[in-house]
Amino acid sequence: MRAAKLLQYARQWKSAAKEVVGHSIVFAQFLSLLHLTDTYICSPTLVYGPSMLPTLNLTGDVLLVEKLSPVLGKVGPGDVVLVRSPENPRKRITKRIVGVEGDAITFLVDPGRSDRSHSLVVPKGHVWIQGDNIYASNDSRQLGPIPYGLILGKVCFRVWPPEDFGPLGQ
Repeated sequence: MRAAKLLQYARQWKSAAKEVVGHSIVFAQFLSLLHLTDTYICSPTLVYGPSMLPTLNLTGDVLLVEKLSPVLGKVGPGDVVLVRSPENPRKRITKRIVGVEGDAITFLVDPGRSDRSHSLVVPKGHVWIQGDNIYASNDSRQLGPIPYGLILGKVCFRVWPPEDFGPLGQ
């Protein structure tokens, strides 16, 4: 009698274990898909600060950044991009591309203090980025041309705040 009960419990545990393993596999597949999507296709990013005023809010926006355009070479002047900072690789900055390789760029060296300008040609394999608010932006004017490989993605959509929900305008 006791052996029969043990056998019955073992069957119940086997059935429960199969169900748990089945759900675990589905959950692992979901997490793998989520990781692949976030790493290679698109991901949400929180950005804040004054450098992209008035395009982006000072207090922060959640943006959807698609990561295929830089890989395919489909970013250009006017696009807002997420870039790994050349000064601090742990930091990401959001700026607008003003020029690509071969473009002649003229910019104000210190717009808050003088009207002195400087001109240069963007070198091969680089882009020139600037914030929309030139008075409060640390961009290519200070960092120099940015290597194309530091572009992490192209901003395509604003998700938050709800009143600004939609595609990011040029």
